[in-house]
Amino acid sequence: MAKKQTNGFRKIDIDQYNDDLFKEEESVDVQSPVTGVDEQEVNRLLQSGKHVEAIKYLISVCPLNSKNQAAKDCALNLMMQAMSAVKTSEMDKVIDALDIDQIDIIMKYIYRGFENPSDNRSGHLLIWHEKAYTKAGLGSIVRVLTDKKRV
Repeated sequence: MAKKQTNGFRKIDIDQYNDDLFKEEESVDVQSPVTGVDEQEVNRLLQSGKHVEAIKYLISVCPLNSKNQAAKDCALNLMMQAMSAVKTSEMDKVIDALDIDQIDIIMKYIYRGFENPSDNRSGHLLIWHEKAYTKAGLGSIVRVLTDKKRV
């Protein structure tokens, strides 16, 4: 007696996971096409000493889903300016005010800042990295290095 073959036991179409059929996720540019970041707002917050608010603002408008490299570069420069304005003794206060997702974005900016080293910025970024790592742990580094969305 011959066995009747059936594939009725399959509930999932496994062919959809074939590498040849993989499609990149569609990303939507939520921010404005030019920059998405209000430079005057950031400068106003930094001049008034509201570093936590400036960094939180930059995190909230960071162009993660944007393909506009000019917007990402503008946001990077503003974040580097904001992070450089924070004194080493105040970094813990800033990091404590952020949640894990926000710290992951800070880590993305830290690693992006390491790509273009400058005189004093690299040392300052290393201190930021230490403070962020202390709060978010190794998981933050792994999430940032494996995430396809770049700042």
